[in-house]
Amino acid sequence: MTQMLIRGRLLSFKRAPHSLTDTDSYAYESDGALLIDGNTISVAGSYGTVKAIAPEGVEEIDHRPHLILPGFIDTHLHFPQMQVIASYAANLLEWLNTYTFPEECRFVESEHAARIATHFYDELLRHGTTTAVAYCSVHKTSADAFFAEALKRGMCMVGGKVMMDRNAPQGLLDTPQMGYDETRAVIADWHGKGRCHVAITPRFAITSTPGQMKAAQALAQEFPDLHIQTHLSENHEEIRYTGELYPDARDYTDIYAHYGLLGPKTLLGHAIHLSDREADVLSEAGAVAVHCPTSNLFLGSGLFPMKSLMRREKPVRVAVATDIGGGSSYSMLRTMDEAYKIQQLLGERLNPLESFYLMTRGNAEALSMAERIGTLEPGTDADLVVLNAASTPAMRLRMETVKTLGEELFLLQTMGDDRAVVETYVAGKAMKSEFDVSQVRT
Repeated sequence: MTQMLIRGRLLSFKRAPHSLTDTDSYAYESDGALLIDGNTISVAGSYGTVKAIAPEGVEEIDHRPHLILPGFIDTHLHFPQMQVIASYAANLLEWLNTYTFPEECRFVESEHAARIATHFYDELLRHGTTTAVAYCSVHKTSADAFFAEALKRGMCMVGGKVMMDRNAPQGLLDTPQMGYDETRAVIADWHGKGRCHVAITPRFAITSTPGQMKAAQALAQEFPDLHIQTHLSENHEEIRYTGELYPDARDYTDIYAHYGLLGPKTLLGHAIHLSDREADVLSEAGAVAVHCPTSNLFLGSGLFPMKSLMRREKPVRVAVATDIGGGSSYSMLRTMDEAYKIQQLLGERLNPLESFYLMTRGNAEALSMAERIGTLEPGTDADLVVLNAASTPAMRLRMETVKTLGEELFLLQTMGDDRAVVETYVAGKAMKSEFDVSQVRT
């Protein structure tokens, strides 16, 4: 296997930081190195220590003075919505019906799905994201294109064929049986192939009949180790309409609970407007509320009470995500900048250590994958992002006055974007530079 030594400043989290001064929550090496053995990290530590262990003549890549972190993880986005981003609409339901659903109808065509998949992965890598959890369209062709491109690039990706059998255009509807059969086919074709993970994906209660929810329940019972992803309580009108469609449910969360879809590997997009009862149910199930700040602001959906959910007597697990294309940026840095502002509006503080924990180990833990991704621990997959906090003239000027690691991270979060990403490594292979050389794809 090919070995390589990557040098730079290393930052990796051990657990969630309690404060900006909680130095025990992370490992930082001002002159560190990683010894990559094939696809994995074999040694991590100070440059002197790692260099002494490394074989003579090993290839050495020097990224000093840049920061090297685990690759960013995005826990909720929509692969078919790349050409929907920046569409003008009043709210979620108008946006779905006017732009999103018509666009997703195009993914029945395998050629179109494959073309968008190429652009999709290019954008993730350009922004330092090495793992994402995506909704495909209702068509199996979209899931095939999504996973084929993930396999080609060696990326750890989670995705699912959307199940939806009502309240959408005819070209976007399956049936309970079709949703079940095609999801099973996607699982058979792709789950466990390379680093691909299939998620059971009923879009949300509005677009699934009780019959289809039962089909999703059957899949969850047959494949208990798979992730489940859906949407919950994003918008007040959505919540009201969902209640009309499921009049016997106590609330929105109760629908998913009734069909056995809540558990430690359930990812619930948005979950902004939860009652105490609903938050208790999520906490008891171990389900994850996925915060999508740029999307919540863009669609005017509401302010996610992240801090209050996390510090409840029955805390709710939280992850963070871009939610492309309701979200307005592929960058997890931009995402956490907006997450910070939302907490400010709620009278809360989100410190930069927490932000970078959430983008890396925090999201890996939310996916139950922290043994493989999200850290720089030896034995984990060599998915890395290299960051330059002086990547623009304005950032370079600000860096002249930055004195601490926390200040540097906050600068990256506040002003950084894809230009701050020097390189993105997937399973030990440099990938961003490969995209840059290829220029813009057609």
